Amino acid sequence: MQKILDENYYDFIIDNFIAPAYNTGDNITLLNDTHSLLHISKSVMGVCDLGLTPYYAFPTVYTLTSYASEENSSVQTAMPEIDYNLLGQCTLVGIIDTGIDYQHPAFRNEDGSTRIFSIWDQTDQSSTPPEGFTFGSEYSRQQINAALLSIDPLFLVPTSDTDGHGTAIASIISGSIHSANSFSGIVPYSQLVVVKLKQAKQNLKNIFFIPEDKLCFQESDIILGIRYLITIAEKMARPLVICLAMGSSHGSHDGQGVMSEYLEYLVRLSGINISIAAGDEGNRNRHYFENVNSAPYGAAFQLNVGDEKFAMEIWPSVPGRPSIEIISPNQMTTGRIEPSFEECIKFSYGQSSVWVNNIIFEEETGDQLILIRFENPEPGIWSFQLESTEGQPFYLHSWLPSGNLISDNTYFLNASPDVTITNPGNSYSTLTVSAYNQFDDTILEQSGRGYTSHGLVKPDVAAPGYRVPCAIPGNQYGTMTGTGAAAAHAAGGIAMVMEWTMCKGNYTRLTGKQINRMIVRGARRSNSYFYPNNVWGYGQLDVNEIISRLIKIL
Repeated sequence: MQKILDENYYDFIIDNFIAPAYNTGDNITLLNDTHSLLHISKSVMGVCDLGLTPYYAFPTVYTLTSYASEENSSVQTAMPEIDYNLLGQCTLVGIIDTGIDYQHPAFRNEDGSTRIFSIWDQTDQSSTPPEGFTFGSEYSRQQINAALLSIDPLFLVPTSDTDGHGTAIASIISGSIHSANSFSGIVPYSQLVVVKLKQAKQNLKNIFFIPEDKLCFQESDIILGIRYLITIAEKMARPLVICLAMGSSHGSHDGQGVMSEYLEYLVRLSGINISIAAGDEGNRNRHYFENVNSAPYGAAFQLNVGDEKFAMEIWPSVPGRPSIEIISPNQMTTGRIEPSFEECIKFSYGQSSVWVNNIIFEEETGDQLILIRFENPEPGIWSFQLESTEGQPFYLHSWLPSGNLISDNTYFLNASPDVTITNPGNSYSTLTVSAYNQFDDTILEQSGRGYTSHGLVKPDVAAPGYRVPCAIPGNQYGTMTGTGAAAAHAAGGIAMVMEWTMCKGNYTRLTGKQINRMIVRGARRSNSYFYPNNVWGYGQLDVNEIISRLIKIL
């Protein structure tokens, strides 16, 4: 079995500069130009492997944004009202998600052939991986077309989307015109390249105390998926827009990290852009903030616990360097836990167990990180008390896991809806998209809010995200709600801009960063708000305005 698939091996993200020192022939998987995966065998895996190995070396865990349903919409097309005939011709749409129902009419031409250029199914080891990759199966347009003509398509191309999220996202952007259902995606003449992600390794889920039955994905597989999309776009010589309709609440939410660095690099290249969902954490009560600016420089907050297994992160700022004390509902206490470099401490209260890493220097950011992991915790109100060990002020952010990784029964008392944009939506130059109800122009309550933890303006724009028409596996149509749908809507808008500029020869070289600047300048703004703000960013996506401004320049 490939080590990238083997549960007996951890996948650690390392810098390519040090990769040769660890390379023994088959324990390194290249991620991109700057990072690789190091596969380390571990006969006995334990919670405190995080501590012995730095936090940043473990890939972060991503969850889906938005949900699709078979509910019909009063508006049966995702396509916005555009004054220009832009349908995505010559553009490539990249989807990294739960897969795609390639048999669905939303992804077929009028003659029944596919509009999908290729699919890389990371979960399927029955066929040949893409060139330059070591696992999964790649299926070409020719193979998909042959399957569509056969009696049993899944025998020839055995890839599907059992969740439906990827199918819905792809259809919002690129769904074919289907007159019987009055349906169309935003750019129905674009071509699709799809990556079906494998689930996160169970050993990674164990490190972050994620229940075994929860659907989630790991950062490294997403990065590999992005690299695959880039290779296809280069081969086809077409502009590429990638939609990332997933996010993570791991990390300091300041735009740092391997994924963010990679995306920052890509949007500075000509013909590549990424639309990122802001996440659906705005109203989940999973973020706490406190500014500790007066003596004796201590903070106290509370968490209602209703889950059996989860982790939380606390990120204090400089110059303070706080200790932490955790008090259970029955008043059992850990005592003060001082900052340290590697110490991982376990506390047991009957059947309840709590592991604490108070990491004085998290190596990727240089900041302090307090990681707390719970197993069978006593239900009720848990208290956390932080005290500066050097009599210095600090502020703190604390985040709970995103998406489906915990229930709504676990939440902060006095939670803050701000700084709830999931990563990599906190990266600097990429387009981060919040969601609004296009029927009444109100922001969705669940839409993630900025700014970043360092005060960078995010989101960039808001796009329609309420009951957006979409395809559902099984030749059905329905709707999708959430910031994933909004990011898909914005990705379609990006494809339109790419078609008018690069494909039509009006601007032959244009980077994703430049397109994003056009989008924020051309956003529609209401007199009711000051812009930019942490809810709407610079306003509502308006592709008509962008194209009109470009025409005036020529």
